[in-house]
Amino acid sequence: MIKRNLLVMGLALVLSACGFQLRGTGTQELSIKELDLSARDAYGATVKLLQQQLESSGVRVHAGAPYKLVLQRESNSQRTLSYTGGGNSAEYEISTKLEYEILTHDNLHLLNDKLEVQKVFVHDGNNITGSGQESAQTYQEMRRDLVQRMIIRLQLLSPEQLAQLQATAEAKAKADADALEAARKAEAETPQQSPMELPNQ
Repeated sequence: MIKRNLLVMGLALVLSACGFQLRGTGTQELSIKELDLSARDAYGATVKLLQQQLESSGVRVHAGAPYKLVLQRESNSQRTLSYTGGGNSAEYEISTKLEYEILTHDNLHLLNDKLEVQKVFVHDGNNITGSGQESAQTYQEMRRDLVQRMIIRLQLLSPEQLAQLQATAEAKAKADADALEAARKAEAETPQQSPMELPNQ
C-alpha cells in the first residue's frame, strides 16, 4: 500500500513538472466557464489583468454570459507605522480594497463582497526616485494579489451554490413584483373620495 501511494505521488510530481495539473490539485480551473466582466474603470489595470487571468483559466469572457462580475470600486489607503533615520525615512502600511458583485445575465443580484490586500513599504527620504519606483512596484504586486484572490473566490463558487443563489434571487424578485402588483391592485380598488362640495355663495 505504501509503495502504491509513493508511486502515485511520484507520478503526480512528474506530471506537474511537465506542466500538467490534476483536477483539484492546485489547478485554477473554475466552474464558471463564461463570465461577463465589467468595472467602473473599464480600461483600468485591474480589470485588464483579471480578464487575462480568467481567460488563461479557461473562462470565456464576453457580454451575454450567464453571470456578470462587476468591479464596483477600487480604493487605496496609506497610514504611517513608524519613522526611522532621523525622520528621513518612514514605514508605511498601504492597503488596496476592491469591492465587487456578481449578477445574473438579467441583472439579478447574487452576492457582493470585497477583497483587501495590505503591504508594508519603507519610504527613503534620501532616495525619492528609488522610493517612488518601489512604491509603484508594490502597488503592482498588490494588484496581482487582488486578482489572484478574486480567482480563488470564483474557484470556490460551485455550480450548486450559483444555482441556489440564483433561485433565491429569482424568488425575491418575484415576491417584490407580486407585492408591487398587490399594492397597485389595492390602490385601484380603493374608492376615490369625491371632492368636497363648497356651499353656494
